[in-house]
Amino acid sequence: MDLDLLKTPGPTITALTAPFWAAAEEGRLSIQHCEDCKSAIFYPRPICPHCWSQRLVWKDGSGRGHLKSFTIVQKPGHPGWIPVAPYAVGLIELEEGPTMLSFILRDNQEELVIGSAVEMIPTRIGGRTLPAFRQTQSQGKGMI
Repeated sequence: MDLDLLKTPGPTITALTAPFWAAAEEGRLSIQHCEDCKSAIFYPRPICPHCWSQRLVWKDGSGRGHLKSFTIVQKPGHPGWIPVAPYAVGLIELEEGPTMLSFILRDNQEELVIGSAVEMIPTRIGGRTLPAFRQTQSQGKGMI
């Protein structure tokens, strides 16, 4: 199944989240960084949750991290996802520190391993580019 053909709702793009979605369309993972405490921040916010600074800038992330948790969705909450069910979504602990929820690319037979290294793969889903992730073989965990 071609993920780009899914009839799924798109993200709600606001002035605050626009830089994230624009970077995603270009195949980049961009996250906020606080210029005062140097923390990396995700999800987009108007102030730093660590020091309350408003001095936040957007920087490209590495696109690497580790699989913190996942679930296999058998019954999607939206009918647009039914053609690809079952599919995986997971919490990705980014190399920069924050955790984000994302679609996990995998073959149906592929075993997902908590703690395995993952990398971002820009993926066309429902007519837009989203930051999805796939396990890597760099640490011998999982399969591609």
